Amino acid sequence: MSFLIIDNVTYSYGGEKTIINDTSWKIKKGEFHSLLGRSGCGKTTLLKIASGLLHPDKGAVYLENEKVLKPSTKIGFVFQSPTLLEWKTVIDNVLLPITLKRKPNKEERERARTLLKMMKLNDYDQHYPTELSGGQQSRVAIARALIHHPSMLFLDEPFAALDAITREELQDDLLTLCDHEKMTVLFITHDISEAVYLSDRVAVMKAGEITYDLNVLLTKPRRAADRYSLSFNEHCLKVRDAMTGGRV
Repeated sequence: MSFLIIDNVTYSYGGEKTIINDTSWKIKKGEFHSLLGRSGCGKTTLLKIASGLLHPDKGAVYLENEKVLKPSTKIGFVFQSPTLLEWKTVIDNVLLPITLKRKPNKEERERARTLLKMMKLNDYDQHYPTELSGGQQSRVAIARALIHHPSMLFLDEPFAALDAITREELQDDLLTLCDHEKMTVLFITHDISEAVYLSDRVAVMKAGEITYDLNVLLTKPRRAADRYSLSFNEHCLKVRDAMTGGRV
């Protein structure tokens, strides 16, 4: 049974330009799906619809058989920019979704410390965002998205601004964390190799429609050496061909 269902969704800005055109997609519980496409194809808009940040003109989104009408604590969201509050410590940034409503309790503070430890930031809980590297700030943003024990995680190009090695390290840590938390994931990226490495399935979007999808038949858990295997590169080539129409 599908965990997230995007059912024949259409969306336009101001009732004029169609951004998403009659698009459907399904994700099973515990799967990691990536959505690829060139800038302006509609992938971030689809992510916002799926998470309840935008409402479709037609169609609907269902999470655990419930219609998604607005963001909820079942959903975690990581944006391209970490969007941390510079005047708050790392642990207070992680706890922010809770403190916006009430004072965190002892168990929630312990949850925040556990997430920071899993993100390899257990020695940085009293630091401020300006004292962190870009990769460390991204780790804080991921921990913050998980503070409510969400069952579904949406990520919009969270590693786009990072250097290659830091990006790969964060990809591995994200996979470990998602496995530990039994997370279902929809991940937006421009990077073909990132999508293939992370995902169980990869979809390609063009002009508001999903035009191609690929089951990633690579062994799990993923290892750094997988990035250089023949099978990995064959998967990447299939996705690239789908994005470019086979043009070199």
